Amino acid sequence: MVGRRRLGWQFGWLWASYAVSAYGSGLGFGALPLIAVLVLHAGPAEVSALSAVGPAVGALIAVPLAPWVEFRRKRSVMIMMDVARFASMATIPVAYAFEWLSLVQLLVVSAVVAAAKIAFNAASGAYLKALVRPDDLLVANARFESTNWSSIAVGPPLGGAAIGLFGPVTTVVADALSYLLSALGITAIGGQEEAPRTTDKSPVRAGALLDGWRHIMGHPGLRPLYLNQMLVAGLIMATEPLLAVLLLRQLGFPPWQYALAFAAPCLGGLIGSRLARRVVARFGRHWVFRTVGTLRAIWLIGLAFVRPGAFGLVTVTAIELAIIINMSLYSPVLATYRLEHTPKHLVARTLTAWSIGQQASIAVLTALAGLLADVTSPRTALTVAGLLILTTPLLLLRQDQTLQHEPELSRSHS
Repeated sequence: MVGRRRLGWQFGWLWASYAVSAYGSGLGFGALPLIAVLVLHAGPAEVSALSAVGPAVGALIAVPLAPWVEFRRKRSVMIMMDVARFASMATIPVAYAFEWLSLVQLLVVSAVVAAAKIAFNAASGAYLKALVRPDDLLVANARFESTNWSSIAVGPPLGGAAIGLFGPVTTVVADALSYLLSALGITAIGGQEEAPRTTDKSPVRAGALLDGWRHIMGHPGLRPLYLNQMLVAGLIMATEPLLAVLLLRQLGFPPWQYALAFAAPCLGGLIGSRLARRVVARFGRHWVFRTVGTLRAIWLIGLAFVRPGAFGLVTVTAIELAIIINMSLYSPVLATYRLEHTPKHLVARTLTAWSIGQQASIAVLTALAGLLADVTSPRTALTVAGLLILTTPLLLLRQDQTLQHEPELSRSHS
């Protein structure tokens, strides 16, 4: 029996801060496109631009931020990024109240929030590595993963109800306040954080912008994991708009069934994340990457065969549940391995590069899937995505060979 590991009160504040912002983001999930439609009467092209351009611009902004984050105290960076997200989100209800709201403002807010999120995650990963013992990293990452999935399961349904009762900007207010509360929680951690040291007179040099990618692509274990993660995440996310068209427009599912098919399986994230430490202790980390990494990929093809009615609803729910259980088991193990194999002075830049690559892959593959669906049909595009993702475990075979020649850190501390 694996007991509950105590990670200390400082981690408790960090986890609580993460939970507050995660549930705030869950409540505000999809709020900006919804405001664009309900308040600004935006069309499909404008809503698509808001969903794609804002995060893409945010990723570009995050590139020069990476070295800056690396050579700053990480807790201060996290607080600043939370405050930046609070301030940018708070402009929306103010502009709405004075009837100043515009699509340009929503695009700017979307870009700022996306860039701040990448910088925050990079700083928090580096801070976590310094805060907890190496043998506690998997436990800590699993708790973050569990919180993330529970917020996705609970937040959007509650957010939809709140918008119906109190108006279109209600969840934006809640999301903004959650960032402020997160900043206060991180401030409460206290203590003196050692300032990062550098002998470089200009740490934010041009070459430093690419150091994260150099580390990932030069590491024999991280490189295949990175390429695999970009493809898997991109192909899974690319199916979401296709499935929306298929279920809502072509198969006639009511909106509540569509929401249920995606919200209920998120509870599987609690199962997978809680199993992560036990599975690694029993089977080893390379088994998780090879086997669970493969299991993430084999279910997606089933979405191409969904039929109308109750059986179709059960099919979508079961497929999503299987994918999420395996994703939530795999992700904390991946996050732990990534931190263990990244030098302290490169953590922020590596995590930033990882996030930017994954976000770019999602944007590109989503756009390509949409074009294919326009030319053919959503079901055809789902089939192609399902077949392509079946090839992604081939990247894990090379990574598995690398892992078998290194010690099983997580297993030794079980």
